[in-house]
Amino acid sequence: MIHRAILLASFFMLCYFIQAQSRTDAWLQEYIVEHASPELKDVLNKPDTFQYQFIYTKIDRDSRNNPHLTNYYFNVDRNRYFNPASTVKMPLAFLALQKLNELKIDKETPMLTDSSYDRQTAVRIDSSAATGLPSVAQYIRKIFLVSDNDAYSRLYEFLGQEYINKTLWRMGYKDIRITRRFVPMNEEQNRHTNRIRFLKEDKLIYEQQPQVSHVNFDFSKKIFVGNAHLDRNDSLINAPMEFTTHNNLPLEDLQQILQSVIFPSSVPAAKRFKLTKSDYRFLYQYMSEYPSESSYPRYDTSEYFDSYCKFFFFRDGKIKPPSNIRSFDKSGWSYGFLTESAYIVDFTNKVEFMLSAVIYVNSDGVLNDDKYEYEKIGWPFFREVGNIMYQYELQRKRRYRPKLNQFVLEYK
Repeated sequence: MIHRAILLASFFMLCYFIQAQSRTDAWLQEYIVEHASPELKDVLNKPDTFQYQFIYTKIDRDSRNNPHLTNYYFNVDRNRYFNPASTVKMPLAFLALQKLNELKIDKETPMLTDSSYDRQTAVRIDSSAATGLPSVAQYIRKIFLVSDNDAYSRLYEFLGQEYINKTLWRMGYKDIRITRRFVPMNEEQNRHTNRIRFLKEDKLIYEQQPQVSHVNFDFSKKIFVGNAHLDRNDSLINAPMEFTTHNNLPLEDLQQILQSVIFPSSVPAAKRFKLTKSDYRFLYQYMSEYPSESSYPRYDTSEYFDSYCKFFFFRDGKIKPPSNIRSFDKSGWSYGFLTESAYIVDFTNKVEFMLSAVIYVNSDGVLNDDKYEYEKIGWPFFREVGNIMYQYELQRKRRYRPKLNQFVLEYK
């Protein structure tokens, strides 16, 4: 007991210093520390090195099965930059469905992309689709199944940089900044988006002319990460890498965006995407489906194993998720940053909760060299903190057990 008291006291001292700069709930920190392995304690004891942030969302149902969500924070700071990588694909998927609804176009409608500006490329076919044609629906499938970069870029082009950012800002996400595709382009090239055409039975039903974004971003706060980096020619630059104009998506906003789609009624109307019941069902399907369960697109499961995009619990060791658990999530990894926001359901034990986290694992401080400690530190971090909170949920007393029928889906 004395050893445990000393251990917790030392971490409460750490908590004091963390809270001076970030948001931490003492209960969550104490619980994780108490159940952490020595390896995880070592990570938690170095918040400046690993720049981790963690949000646990407790979900309590009332007698009518309405969810009531409470967030708990550990070292969360929306002003501490991390590269959001592929997590930005999630709000774009939601926005693409919203825009289609505004245009009254079905998500399966063939969408052809033309080349209209410097470095743009065209898309006229999609061999991964059952129809052989590209569509917003197929791009969203690929985004959630394997985090496909090209699919994200095509949704970026359909939406346009100005629509993306102004819409998210109007929804209250003032700190989000999505400025670029995931292909080598400069700032001006990313402001320009392609001509888009939607066809039905080979007839044009909607045409979107090439667009140029005039949105003004606030780049006054300069952002640098690391000690050195490789440039596009693989030359070592002995200076930090600049992220001032890169995408930005704070962890709190990522969690809120996921929550708004999983539990729309739990957020203010202004923060909800304009989606149909069919859209929600479609999203739940592909946010939780595994690559091995998909026929269109079909994947090589030796490369895209079932836990490829499932960081919490399963990515470490490429564990095959058990049949009773599903994670509705979006993850991302780049430049040494690992991020995921997930709604996790155990249908057998009637357990549900949300987890969101980011960690930075780059011991040599060199960016863009693909030498990061994902396997040694990153994936184990997500596995262990996920398991700690899952074990807590298994023993937590609930007044009303959740009815989870809306998340019970059929997978091929």
